[in-house]
Amino acid sequence: MRDSLQKGVPMKQEDMDAIYRSMPSEDIPWNIEEPPEALVALVEGGIVQPCKAIDLGSGTGNYAVYLAGKGFDVTGVDVSPTAIEIAREYSKKKGVKCDFIVADVLGGLEDLKGSFDFAYDWALLHHLFPEKRKQYVENVHGKLNTKGQYLSLCFSEDDPQFGGSGKYRKTPLGTTLYFSSEDELNVLFSSYFTIEELKTIEISGKFGPHRAIYAFMQRK
Repeated sequence: MRDSLQKGVPMKQEDMDAIYRSMPSEDIPWNIEEPPEALVALVEGGIVQPCKAIDLGSGTGNYAVYLAGKGFDVTGVDVSPTAIEIAREYSKKKGVKCDFIVADVLGGLEDLKGSFDFAYDWALLHHLFPEKRKQYVENVHGKLNTKGQYLSLCFSEDDPQFGGSGKYRKTPLGTTLYFSSEDELNVLFSSYFTIEELKTIEISGKFGPHRAIYAFMQRK
Protein backbone atom coordinates (compact mmCIF):
# COMPACT_ATOMS: atom_id res chain seq x y z
CA MET A 1 0.00 0.00 0.00
CA ARG A 2 1.31 3.44 -0.84
CA ASP A 3 2.53 5.82 1.89
CA SER A 4 -0.25 8.25 1.05
CA LEU A 5 -2.81 5.65 2.06
CA GLN A 6 -1.27 4.98 5.43
CA LYS A 7 0.14 8.31 6.46
CA GLY A 8 -2.05 8.71 9.51
CA VAL A 9 -3.20 11.96 11.08
CA PRO A 10 -0.86 14.90 11.71
CA MET A 11 -0.35 15.91 15.33
CA LYS A 12 -2.74 18.47 16.76
CA GLN A 13 -1.90 21.19 19.25
CA GLU A 14 -3.66 19.41 22.10
CA ASP A 15 -1.79 16.17 21.34
CA MET A 16 1.60 17.88 21.51
CA ASP A 17 0.67 19.70 24.69
CA ALA A 18 -0.47 16.42 26.24
CA ILE A 19 3.02 15.00 25.71
CA TYR A 20 4.62 17.88 27.60
CA ARG A 21 1.99 17.65 30.36
CA SER A 22 2.15 13.89 30.83
CA MET A 23 5.84 13.06 30.34
CA PRO A 24 8.88 14.19 32.31
CA SER A 25 10.96 16.49 30.10
CA GLU A 26 13.91 14.12 30.22
CA ASP A 27 11.79 11.32 28.68
CA ILE A 28 10.58 13.32 25.67
CA PRO A 29 12.67 12.00 22.73
CA TRP A 30 13.41 15.37 21.10
CA ASN A 31 14.07 17.21 24.36
CA ILE A 32 17.89 17.26 24.46
CA GLU A 33 19.52 19.95 26.57
CA GLU A 34 22.88 19.97 24.80
CA PRO A 35 22.76 22.14 21.64
CA PRO A 36 23.32 20.18 18.41
CA GLU A 37 26.81 20.21 16.92
CA ALA A 38 25.54 21.63 13.63
CA LEU A 39 24.07 24.70 15.33
CA VAL A 40 27.12 25.15 17.55
CA ALA A 41 29.40 25.00 14.48
CA LEU A 42 27.52 27.86 12.81
CA VAL A 43 27.72 30.01 15.94
CA GLU A 44 31.25 29.18 17.05
CA GLY A 45 32.51 29.48 13.48
CA GLY A 46 31.06 32.98 13.17
CA ILE A 47 28.87 31.99 10.21
CA VAL A 48 25.82 33.05 12.22
CA GLN A 49 26.66 35.96 14.49
CA PRO A 50 24.64 37.35 17.43
CA CYS A 51 21.48 38.90 16.07
CA LYS A 52 17.71 38.83 16.43
CA ALA A 53 16.80 35.13 16.13
CA ILE A 54 13.69 32.97 16.18
CA ASP A 55 13.53 29.34 17.31
CA LEU A 56 10.57 27.71 15.54
CA GLY A 57 9.24 24.76 17.50
CA SER A 58 11.34 25.76 20.50
CA GLY A 59 9.97 23.12 22.86
CA THR A 60 11.32 23.58 26.36
CA GLY A 61 13.76 26.25 25.20
CA ASN A 62 17.10 24.43 25.30
CA TYR A 63 18.56 25.85 22.09
CA ALA A 64 17.02 29.30 22.53
CA VAL A 65 18.73 29.50 25.92
CA TYR A 66 22.02 28.40 24.35
CA LEU A 67 21.84 31.18 21.76
CA ALA A 68 20.80 33.79 24.32
CA GLY A 69 23.88 32.86 26.30
CA LYS A 70 25.92 33.63 23.18
CA GLY A 71 24.49 37.12 22.86
CA PHE A 72 21.52 36.51 20.58
CA ASP A 73 18.17 38.24 21.08
CA VAL A 74 15.99 35.11 20.87
CA THR A 75 12.27 34.48 20.54
CA GLY A 76 11.06 30.91 20.91
CA VAL A 77 7.76 29.78 19.39
CA ASP A 78 5.92 26.57 20.14
CA VAL A 79 2.36 25.30 19.77
CA SER A 80 2.38 23.80 23.28
CA PRO A 81 1.52 26.16 26.17
CA THR A 82 3.09 23.68 28.60
CA ALA A 83 6.37 23.63 26.67
CA ILE A 84 6.46 27.42 26.65
CA GLU A 85 5.82 27.50 30.39
CA ILE A 86 8.72 25.10 30.97
CA ALA A 87 10.95 27.13 28.64
CA ARG A 88 10.27 30.37 30.51
CA GLU A 89 11.21 28.73 33.80
CA TYR A 90 14.31 27.17 32.24
CA SER A 91 15.56 30.52 30.90
CA LYS A 92 15.10 32.08 34.34
CA LYS A 93 17.01 29.21 35.91
CA LYS A 94 19.87 29.72 33.43
CA GLY A 95 19.84 33.49 33.97
CA VAL A 96 19.31 34.47 30.35
CA LYS A 97 16.61 36.56 28.71
CA CYS A 98 14.45 34.95 26.02
CA ASP A 99 10.95 35.66 24.80
CA PHE A 100 8.72 32.61 24.48
CA ILE A 101 5.39 32.76 22.67
CA VAL A 102 2.63 30.18 22.17
CA ALA A 103 1.90 30.14 18.44
CA ASP A 104 1.23 27.77 15.57
CA VAL A 105 4.04 27.97 12.99
CA LEU A 106 1.43 27.26 10.31
CA GLY A 107 -0.58 30.31 11.36
CA GLY A 108 0.12 33.92 10.54
CA LEU A 109 2.47 34.43 13.50
CA GLU A 110 0.74 37.75 14.19
CA ASP A 111 2.00 37.85 17.78
CA LEU A 112 5.60 38.03 16.60
CA LYS A 113 6.58 41.67 16.39
CA GLY A 114 9.11 42.77 13.80
CA SER A 115 11.39 40.57 11.73
CA PHE A 116 14.43 38.41 12.36
CA ASP A 117 17.97 37.94 11.07
CA PHE A 118 18.24 34.21 11.81
CA ALA A 119 15.55 31.53 11.96
CA TYR A 120 15.97 27.87 12.69
CA ASP A 121 13.89 24.78 13.20
CA TRP A 122 15.54 21.68 14.61
CA ALA A 123 13.56 18.46 14.19
CA LEU A 124 10.33 20.35 13.49
CA LEU A 125 9.81 19.91 9.76
CA HIS A 126 9.31 16.14 9.92
CA HIS A 127 6.21 16.81 12.06
CA LEU A 128 4.71 18.74 9.11
CA PHE A 129 3.20 16.75 6.25
CA PRO A 130 4.05 17.85 2.67
CA GLU A 131 0.74 19.62 2.05
CA LYS A 132 1.48 22.02 4.95
CA ARG A 133 5.13 22.72 4.22
CA LYS A 134 4.78 25.43 1.57
CA GLN A 135 2.69 27.55 3.95
CA TYR A 136 5.24 27.01 6.69
CA VAL A 137 8.21 28.01 4.52
CA GLU A 138 6.32 31.10 3.35
CA ASN A 139 5.78 32.02 7.01
CA VAL A 140 9.50 31.65 7.75
CA HIS A 141 10.39 33.70 4.68
CA GLY A 142 7.94 36.41 5.74
CA LYS A 143 9.48 36.78 9.20
CA LEU A 144 13.08 37.08 8.00
CA ASN A 145 14.87 40.25 6.99
CA THR A 146 16.41 40.43 3.52
CA LYS A 147 19.50 38.20 3.48
CA GLY A 148 18.33 36.65 6.76
CA GLN A 149 19.78 33.20 7.49
CA TYR A 150 17.76 30.03 8.00
CA LEU A 151 18.74 26.59 9.30
CA SER A 152 16.36 23.64 8.98
CA LEU A 153 16.92 20.05 10.07
CA CYS A 154 14.56 17.12 9.56
CA PHE A 155 14.77 13.35 9.40
CA SER A 156 15.92 11.77 6.14
CA GLU A 157 14.07 8.98 4.36
CA ASP A 158 17.34 7.06 4.80
CA ASP A 159 17.03 7.20 8.59
CA PRO A 160 16.97 3.66 10.01
CA GLN A 161 14.69 4.59 12.92
CA PHE A 162 10.95 3.86 13.35
CA GLY A 163 10.84 0.94 10.94
CA GLY A 164 13.51 2.22 8.60
CA SER A 165 11.39 2.54 5.47
CA GLY A 166 8.50 4.58 4.12
CA LYS A 167 7.93 8.30 4.07
CA TYR A 168 5.31 8.23 6.84
CA ARG A 169 6.34 6.40 10.03
CA LYS A 170 4.70 6.06 13.40
CA THR A 171 6.84 6.63 16.50
CA PRO A 172 6.57 4.87 19.88
CA LEU A 173 4.79 8.01 21.17
CA GLY A 174 2.05 7.47 18.59
CA THR A 175 3.04 10.48 16.49
CA THR A 176 3.38 10.19 12.72
CA LEU A 177 6.41 11.76 11.06
CA TYR A 178 7.22 12.44 7.41
CA PHE A 179 10.73 11.48 6.26
CA SER A 180 12.19 13.63 3.48
CA SER A 181 14.65 13.41 0.59
CA GLU A 182 17.24 16.01 -0.32
CA ASP A 183 15.56 16.55 -3.69
CA GLU A 184 12.15 17.41 -2.26
CA LEU A 185 13.64 19.83 0.26
CA ASN A 186 15.62 21.50 -2.48
CA VAL A 187 12.35 22.07 -4.35
CA LEU A 188 10.58 23.23 -1.18
CA PHE A 189 13.17 25.82 -0.17
CA SER A 190 14.67 27.06 -3.43
CA SER A 191 11.81 29.38 -4.43
CA TYR A 192 12.27 31.39 -1.23
CA PHE A 193 15.90 30.92 -0.22
CA THR A 194 19.37 30.68 -1.68
CA ILE A 195 20.52 27.29 -0.43
CA GLU A 196 24.10 27.48 0.77
CA GLU A 197 24.39 23.92 2.01
CA LEU A 198 22.05 20.94 1.71
CA LYS A 199 23.34 17.59 2.91
CA THR A 200 22.51 14.44 4.85
CA ILE A 201 24.25 14.18 8.21
CA GLU A 202 24.15 11.97 11.28
CA ILE A 203 22.82 13.60 14.43
CA SER A 204 22.64 12.38 18.01
CA GLY A 205 19.27 11.30 19.32
CA LYS A 206 18.25 10.52 22.86
CA PHE A 207 17.82 6.84 22.07
CA GLY A 208 20.16 6.47 19.10
CA PRO A 209 21.57 8.34 16.10
CA HIS A 210 19.46 9.61 13.19
CA ARG A 211 20.20 10.39 9.57
CA ALA A 212 18.86 13.85 8.91
CA ILE A 213 18.85 16.46 6.17
CA TYR A 214 20.60 19.72 7.02
CA ALA A 215 19.68 22.82 5.02
CA PHE A 216 21.38 26.17 5.60
CA MET A 217 20.00 29.05 3.55
CA GLN A 218 19.74 32.77 3.00
CA ARG A 219 16.49 34.62 2.29
CA LYS A 220 16.10 35.82 -1.27
